[in-house]
Amino acid sequence: MPLLLMLWYNVVKRNWTIILMQTVLVQTVLNMSGNDQHSSSVSHNVSALKLPMAVDITGLQNDLQQVLKLNWPLHYNSSAYSGNWSSIALFSSDGKYDNIYAMPDEENSLRDTCALQRCPAIQKLMAQLNFKVISARLLNLAAGAVIKPHRDHCLGYEDGVFRIHFPIQTNPEVEFILNNERIMMLAGECWYINANYMHSVANNGTSDRVHLVIDGNRNAWTDAWFFKLADKERLITKQNRVLAAHEHELMLKELERMNTETSRKIIQEVKSGN
Repeated sequence: MPLLLMLWYNVVKRNWTIILMQTVLVQTVLNMSGNDQHSSSVSHNVSALKLPMAVDITGLQNDLQQVLKLNWPLHYNSSAYSGNWSSIALFSSDGKYDNIYAMPDEENSLRDTCALQRCPAIQKLMAQLNFKVISARLLNLAAGAVIKPHRDHCLGYEDGVFRIHFPIQTNPEVEFILNNERIMMLAGECWYINANYMHSVANNGTSDRVHLVIDGNRNAWTDAWFFKLADKERLITKQNRVLAAHEHELMLKELERMNTETSRKIIQEVKSGN
């Protein structure tokens, strides 16, 4: 089974642990192969939207001060960045704030972490979001850190799973490049980002950049929210990309290098065609 099709299958089945590994794997394979075809295959889709939403930025910044005291684990995909890129989970399947794989799985639903319990403004904000949240994290890109160009596959509105950013702390020297365009996200705003597009971030400033990043499932409420701002067809029309033969070879080598129970399961699925 082609890996991108496997990703979509697992999105439907809500196999979030496998989705996470497959997404990291696709990023690694495509970056190793230098292939940028997927970027053109989704070029008809909306890449970003500034969403209308009331945000208590003072409250969010006060919340941030409460959780800065915690130990922020580094982002799991260490090859995707340089410098310090760390995160705090607001929900996780085990209720731990340092669970960097903070998504639900088939057996466990999301639980509040102690980090979320310290953040009343974030709780109030999330109460306004009438969709199923599958991930909510605070991501801190330290001054001088860089997130390398990459794509997070099956993470656009057309996939039924989407990502929104709430900048809490930022600076004018942050360069967020999405689909070859710089997106200026200011503190107190809310942005939809189509992560299927190639994107990168460089914090060229002297202060850290912290965003509240939420992934959710599309529903009728989000459709009403999004369709007021952009053409429906450019939001929901989906095109799939199939990995080339040499990319499959790279993929299998990377899976073998990982040598985990999940990676071995994916190898079996790929080789069997299931």
